[in-house]
Amino acid sequence: MSRLMRFPTAVEHDPAVDAWMQNHPGELGAIAQRWFEVMRGCGDDVRELLHDGHPTACVGDAAFAYVNAFTAHVNVGFFLGAEMADPDRLLEGTGRFMRHVKLRPSSLVDASALTKLIEAAHLDMQVRVQAMADSDS
Repeated sequence: MSRLMRFPTAVEHDPAVDAWMQNHPGELGAIAQRWFEVMRGCGDDVRELLHDGHPTACVGDAAFAYVNAFTAHVNVGFFLGAEMADPDRLLEGTGRFMRHVKLRPSSLVDASALTKLIEAAHLDMQVRVQAMADSDS
């Protein structure tokens, strides 16, 4: 099982995430906010924080996804994306664990497929967290 990124300071609703969103106006900020709201909506166990300067969503304290805005695009990233099924081939990257979906205002994304990826990452992290809790007891 992959090593989880744990953030014990994650909270139900982090004002720092809201401040980040306010500091990223325009199209890119709107894209980031839209997809972070999908992450927030995954379940009552979702917690959040800023990690490395960008909004990060967790199951409890275990990170599953993030958004980050760049000059011309937004990344919707997955901490264990390298292990995720990606039938619509949205994921990019070659890292050992992480993958991301690159979103640009000028190109459309399959919203249903990206929503499914976010939900799958959340569910996968729930299973991993539970398995670790079970092995610790």
